[in-house]
Amino acid sequence: MIKMMQNVAEQDKFANVRYVFLDRDGVINRKPPEGKYIAKWDDFHILPGAEKAIAMLNHSGRKAIIISNQRGIALGLYSKDDVLHLHEKLNQHLTCFNAHLDAIYFCPHDRNECRCRKPGTALFEQAFLDFPSASSHNSVMIGDSLSDIEAGITLGMPTIFIKGDPKHQKPGAEKAASLATAVADSLLTAVEQFLL
Repeated sequence: MIKMMQNVAEQDKFANVRYVFLDRDGVINRKPPEGKYIAKWDDFHILPGAEKAIAMLNHSGRKAIIISNQRGIALGLYSKDDVLHLHEKLNQHLTCFNAHLDAIYFCPHDRNECRCRKPGTALFEQAFLDFPSASSHNSVMIGDSLSDIEAGITLGMPTIFIKGDPKHQKPGAEKAASLATAVADSLLTAVEQFLL
């Protein structure tokens, strides 16, 4: 009975969500090992159920928006054009599942160089400008790292921590889970449990 009441309380926190901000690596696709980066489509492995989850968000009328740190650009491992090409391939792939991403924002900077690298909030602020009806009151941040959850908390929006594969979790995962509004095993689980 207590658990059922907790689930209802958690769902209430997501009742007004119209904009779903998603981290990329570890939420939509398999996160590479720490210190490794995804530079091309051949290395981009979508996690089970991710396409279905995005399609469900689309069909429910919610906007699905990626906010991603892409430090590999600053390190010279790949270019902005490489990331744009990869995201173009991702959207092409999603169309096969009647799904799409409404926008993708990424930070190309190294640590401590900008306000857009999560847990900074500049990319969210840009999204709020691009989608004038979006705000912290009708948005959620879904991510698999402490920086994702901290960014959502700074903006005052509910957050969902994706546990994912324990072998690939970043340091701070336990703290992220404890700070998040809710915790889920995968993006699909998060959407089914909290956003439908």
